[in-house]
Amino acid sequence: MNEIITDTTPSPHDHYDKITLGFWTYLMTDLISFAALFATYAVLRGNTFGGPTGNDLFSLPLVLGETMILLTSSFTCGLAMIAVRKNLKNQAITFFVITFLLGTLFLSLEFMEFSHIMAEGYGPQTSAFLSAFFTLVGTHGLHIAVGLLWIVVSLVMVWLSGLTPFVVNKLERLSIFWHFLGVVWIFIFTIVYLLK
Repeated sequence: MNEIITDTTPSPHDHYDKITLGFWTYLMTDLISFAALFATYAVLRGNTFGGPTGNDLFSLPLVLGETMILLTSSFTCGLAMIAVRKNLKNQAITFFVITFLLGTLFLSLEFMEFSHIMAEGYGPQTSAFLSAFFTLVGTHGLHIAVGLLWIVVSLVMVWLSGLTPFVVNKLERLSIFWHFLGVVWIFIFTIVYLLK
C-alpha cells in the first residue's frame, strides 16, 4: 500500500500570512476603537457645560493646513512604496524621510493647537465636549507618533539590510497604517472641525 507523504514544514510564506492576518486584525480593532471615540464625540459635542464650543476654539485655517500636510505625507508614503517595489533604495529612503518630516510637522501643529486651547484655560476637564475632543484627536496624534517611530525603525532597517523581502513586507504594513491614519484624519476633520 502506497502512502501519500505530505510535507508539514511551515514555509516562510505561511509565516508572512500569519503576520499579515495579525496586522489586519490589529487594524480592524483600531478601527473599532476610533469608531467608539467618534460615537462618544458625537454624543458629547453639545455638552459644553457653559464653556466654549468648537466655534470658539478651533482655527479652521490651521486645521486645514494640518490636513493638507497629512494628506501630502500619505502621498509621499505612496511614492516611497512605488520606489520600494522598483527596488530603488535611495529614492525609497528619501520619500520616507519626507513622510517623516511632514508627519512631524503635522504632530507639531496639533500639539500647538492643544497648547493654545489649554493656555486659554480649557483642558479636557472643562467639559464633556472638550474631554471627548482631546481624547479623539489625541488618540490620533498618539497613532501618528507611533507611525513616526515606525518610520525611523524602518529607515534603519532599509539602510542596514536593503530592500529584502522581510523589510519590504514590513514597509507594506507601515504604508497601510499611515494611509489608515490619513483616512481617520479626514473623518476627524469633517466631524470635529467642519461640523462644529
